[in-house]
Amino acid sequence: MTVAAIQLVDVHKSYGRVPVLNGIDLTVAPHEVIGLIGPSGSGKSTLLRCINLLEPVRSGRVIVYGDDLTAPGVDADAVRQRIGIVFQSFNLFPHLSVLGNVTLAPTRVQGIARSAAETSGREMLDRFGLGDKAADYPDRLSGGQQQRVAIVRALMMKPEIMLFDEVTSALDPELVGEVLAAIKELAGSGMTMVLATHEMGFCREVATRVAFLKDGRICEEGPPAQMFAAPTHPDTQQFLRRVIEAGRL
Repeated sequence: MTVAAIQLVDVHKSYGRVPVLNGIDLTVAPHEVIGLIGPSGSGKSTLLRCINLLEPVRSGRVIVYGDDLTAPGVDADAVRQRIGIVFQSFNLFPHLSVLGNVTLAPTRVQGIARSAAETSGREMLDRFGLGDKAADYPDRLSGGQQQRVAIVRALMMKPEIMLFDEVTSALDPELVGEVLAAIKELAGSGMTMVLATHEMGFCREVATRVAFLKDGRICEEGPPAQMFAAPTHPDTQQFLRRVIEAGRL
């Protein structure tokens, strides 16, 4: 029997007295791409942050390839090396070149020799169409290029799983396509991914399964064809009706 890449069991999370996640159960198989959709404030971003322990859960379990990340004494830093995450904001170091940004963690955290890290970094930048930007600094790049550098930086740690949190929401519309193409390339390579997104057409194209969240709960999940064409939960139907009316699907 194949071990699940991610298993969330009755996960709850609150900020103070405000509940954000209300009993999330979700299983992600290796090489699956899960799209998280739903209105703003539904808990998508918090869910991603709980998976790699950037946010501690109030109760429940987060299990990655059989390892319970919510067990006492777990090394959160070691967990984050296994699970890459890319945010809306690029968070690149402005005083470092592109190559410096993507090789910093492998050399400092994993102890990889600088020459080896730079060789790997250049190969990864080439893979995502950034080979000619290695010596540039972030302020010389477009938003789309900076986001692709952020993706490369996460991949340099050789994660088993990648999480994407609304990675195109801060970009101008004409730059969105290049970032989505990078994520699609990753999906094609078999990377296990969970992505929170408002890009419904892209989600329908790249996800193997879609989960609709509202009020910190997964109301419905299923294959993209079923979720976008024939959702069964009234909240999913209403959400997608508004998306269609807004011309976003």
